[in-house]
Order: sequence, then C-alpha cells, then structure tokens
Amino acid sequence: MLLSLGVVNTNGGGLLLGCLDAIAATVPRELEHEVLVVDNASDDGSAATAAARHPDVRVIRRELRTGKAENDSLLLREARGRYCLLLNEDAALCPGAAEALLAALEADPIAGAAGAQLLSTAGQPQPCAWRLPGPAAALAFALLLQRRFVVQSRGPLTRRVGWVQSSAMLVRRAASADVRGLDPAFFVYSDETDLCKRLADRGWRTLWVPSARAVHHEQLSTDATAASRRIVEFHRGRERYMRKHHGAVAAALVRALEAWGYGVRALAALALPGHDASRLALHARQALRPWHGEGLREAAERRNRGVEGAAAERSILT
Repeated sequence: MLLSLGVVNTNGGGLLLGCLDAIAATVPRELEHEVLVVDNASDDGSAATAAARHPDVRVIRRELRTGKAENDSLLLREARGRYCLLLNEDAALCPGAAEALLAALEADPIAGAAGAQLLSTAGQPQPCAWRLPGPAAALAFALLLQRRFVVQSRGPLTRRVGWVQSSAMLVRRAASADVRGLDPAFFVYSDETDLCKRLADRGWRTLWVPSARAVHHEQLSTDATAASRRIVEFHRGRERYMRKHHGAVAAALVRALEAWGYGVRALAALALPGHDASRLALHARQALRPWHGEGLREAAERRNRGVEGAAAERSILT
C-alpha cells in the first residue's frame, strides 16, 4: 500500500468528522490508501460518531490519555502504507494535497518528511515551516526578525526547510523507522521539530510543499480554558529540545532571548488592538521558567488516575 492517513483525536467533536470528510472528498479512490484514527481516550463520543459515518476507518482506542508524539508514533507503527500522512483532528485537506505531498517525497528519495501549507479557517496562509531552533533563531525572535530569518514557508516552490508543523505532515515510514519514530518524552509541542532534527542528523531532508494545502482550524490554540496549560507545555517542549540537541548553556541563552522577545511583544500589545498582552506575558514568564506551572501532561495524568481509580473500584465491587 502506498499511503496511510492517520489522525490523532482528543475530544475533537465535529472537527474530527470534518477531517475525515475532507479525506474522503479529496483523496482519489484510485489511490490505494487506508485511514486510521487513534482516539486519545476521548469522552465526547467523537470517535464513535466518526466510526459510524466512516465505517472503513480503522479506529484505535486508548483507555488512558497520552501525548501526541506517542500517538503519532503509534500511527506510524500501525500504518501499512509506505508513507503516512499525519493529521490533527482540526485539519482538513484541500483537493490535491495528498497527491502533492506524495509527489514531493517520491521525487526526492532522501526526503523523510514533507509538510503542507496550512491555511487559517478564513483561508489565509499561516507560517508552518521554520529553521530549526537554536540561539540564532532565538536572537531573530528577540529582535522581532523571526518572519524574515526563521519562517521558511514562503514562495511558490517546494523547498527544503528545517522543520514543518505536524498538523498535516507526510512521513516516509522507512525514515521514521530509521530514527525510531517520535520521542514520547515530548508530550506535545516540539515533537515534530525533534523528529525533523533527528531525520536531518541521519541524512534525511524535510520539505515544505506549498502546492499541498490544508485548513488548520487550530482549536487547540484557541481553547481559552486550556490556554495556560498549552503555553506551559509549549515552553517545556522547547526547553527539552534545546537541552537534547544543544546543551544546557544554549538552552539558558534561548530562554533569556525568548523571554525578552515575548516581553517586548507583551508591552507592544498593550497599545495594539486585537493582541492579548496577558497571554504574551505568560509566554515570557514560561520561557524563563519552563518547568513551572501545570501543563497538558498533568491534566492527562489526573484524568488517567481517575479512570484507573474507577476501574479498580469496579473490580473490587465485582
């Protein structure tokens, strides 16, 4: 089989249906493929609803909630295709996207991954490919030059980049196996960055393919009730990446530069309409102290303890 399409779903609701509907509408039937969903212990009924509408989809259900890196690695192991297109449940492929990503990897035998151009819900192109993180990239961020020197998702042609967002990322499974998949130490955020870095270290390229387009509804980043946990997890992931690939000294330098950059943006947001100064200030604090606060990992662990406790109580009663 040539192509597997894999979706990780965590209480995706109607967005999961939209993702699967887009796959059904855009991936040609003559292209041999399969669709898999890893349901990350959802409790909103979205997996059951999706399975009823799309009975050909293989649903892998988890009882306990875990991180995205671990779930994406599960998809890559379970997939039967030579390539696996990893999708968030809040992403919807546009016509021709799967074929364009496949063509890019088929044309470049040392390309291990390829990312689509992500669009906002309004259809506007979003930054989705960047240089790999490090002190130089952090300095550009601190000097408000990130879009010029770090963002690489621009131009009309497929190009080699440092890393791409995994909301719609095609992975060559042989390349993934070469680096043993995604690192489960990353709960969410920087997991795909780490994958692209390790692929590069093994001689594989990462491509950005502007002709492949996908709408990214970004429900994860706009969920106000979980925003602070996501910010905590974002900076934990960046810190873990920096320590893993650059060491403690470079990680400390990046923390300082990113805290400065977010602080400057928070001050500017006080005078600019449509900008959230408090969220940027939280970013600045977490950049300095990435291991403080409660992230998504703790929320998942607390939920899992409740599930395990209820199961233990039932076993005693029976």
